[in-house]
Amino acid sequence: MTVKQPDLDVLIVGAGFSGLYLIHKLRQIGLSCLALEAGEGIGGTWYWNRYPGARCDVPSFQYSFSFDKDLEQEWEWSERYAPQPEILDYAEHVAERFDLKRSIKLSTKVVSATFEEQNNTWSTTTESGDQYASRFVVFATGCLSVPFAPTINGLENFSGPVYHTGKWPHEQVSFEGLKVGFVGTGSSGIQSLPIVAKEAAEVTVFQRTANYSVPAHNSKANPEVSKQTKANYPELRELAKTTLSGVLTYPNTQSALEVPEEERTTVYEERWADGGLPFLGAYSDIMTDLQANETASEFFKNKIRGIVKDPATAELLCPKFPLGGKRMCVDTDFYQTFNRNNVTLISLKEEPIECLSSNAVHTTNRAIECDALVLATGFDAMTGALNAIEIKGKDGQTLKDQWASGPQTYLGLMVNGFPNLFTVTGPGSPSVFTNMLMAIEQHVDWITDCLEQMKTKGQTLIEAKQATQDEWGQEVQRAGNQFLRSETDSWYNGANIEGKAQVFMPYMAGLPAYRAICDEVASENYRGFSIT
Repeated sequence: MTVKQPDLDVLIVGAGFSGLYLIHKLRQIGLSCLALEAGEGIGGTWYWNRYPGARCDVPSFQYSFSFDKDLEQEWEWSERYAPQPEILDYAEHVAERFDLKRSIKLSTKVVSATFEEQNNTWSTTTESGDQYASRFVVFATGCLSVPFAPTINGLENFSGPVYHTGKWPHEQVSFEGLKVGFVGTGSSGIQSLPIVAKEAAEVTVFQRTANYSVPAHNSKANPEVSKQTKANYPELRELAKTTLSGVLTYPNTQSALEVPEEERTTVYEERWADGGLPFLGAYSDIMTDLQANETASEFFKNKIRGIVKDPATAELLCPKFPLGGKRMCVDTDFYQTFNRNNVTLISLKEEPIECLSSNAVHTTNRAIECDALVLATGFDAMTGALNAIEIKGKDGQTLKDQWASGPQTYLGLMVNGFPNLFTVTGPGSPSVFTNMLMAIEQHVDWITDCLEQMKTKGQTLIEAKQATQDEWGQEVQRAGNQFLRSETDSWYNGANIEGKAQVFMPYMAGLPAYRAICDEVASENYRGFSIT
């Protein structure tokens, strides 16, 4: 066992966008750092999720770093919604431009991190047995980074290839001429199914829960729009910070219930034609009032019924929960795919999978021959990556045990009992409800500002206080309870994982309110934190 860099200031776990920006900022304040990354390359989510059709659902020009003006000007996006390869290229460009790779160790999976109370040091151990000692540790492990695969009886008996969208092979995958069993119609399934269906001989889609999906209307980037955006980037960035999601949209302040039905339908049609997540801003109360939500939900369902030719299939694709209760998806020809002669939809609620044999999926009603399986079954979200690592704080307590009844943090940044440990976009922060690049920058800026102040004052230890952590947990639940999302089973509250404690994890009050709270806490000598 080798102990390396005992004088390291900050150890970073993960080299996605959070890890990259952390390295850049920590260097600026004169702290030594090293990022350990399990993958063979950088990019985090965009390194692993390379399934067919993978792309961002935030417009390209907004899903980018804002910390460097030259970087903003020199990078050119090719599409309205950037595809996965291009986002990964962007991450590589950032790493090369700022010489970040010399502070990253790839193919290095962290298995444990222990706080050594005798010297206030974090000891982090990798799968190969190497240990790293650091004063601080920052978990930049991402919110959607641990793929979830359901338990299917007899999966080990299946003789064909099994692909999970969250861990897609790096080499080209061909479905030409194959019969494919396709499990899941969440975001990754909605993006990849149309492409798989064009190639495969037959596709049988197994759906547990239907989801709402709005067309992306993706297109090549408009050179004139690109020019205007770059000319006005500072103003546009500041304006985005005033929106709930950190994404420039055009929210309507009217209630859906205060306008005539004909006018409301016209607004919905305009939003549908424009495409993307801004549909949810069509009216101010879609996400908070069930009656208002039903007007939008029914519009969506009628769109599905109008696109999908088979009435029975269309009804199976109509969600049974409020629009926005789960993350709304953005697609290209998803619903149209079910009009193909080679695509069949099976509802797992009506016809569950019993088992797999070497060449077939056996439901309660029939055996469906399959040459390959695609599992588009999502992630152990928000807490999965942290709970997969044995993290021990004071008195030997583990983070997993402390979070057994659901995650508790202060501001989504720190956890009581785990001094000098920070999380980026962790549970208890807006994270997945926002433009992730903007959320990442805000968290990293806050963490590095805190570390710089501690360095200046000669302070060595920071920890969230239990009382303020408890108060923040109550605030997170209060904010969530104002929205219909908190009443819907989803990965937001862990309902997609059997046995996982169901607690609403993200902070729903919006990015501006959250930023203001974080700034206020910092300005009051980091209120709620114990610093020595």
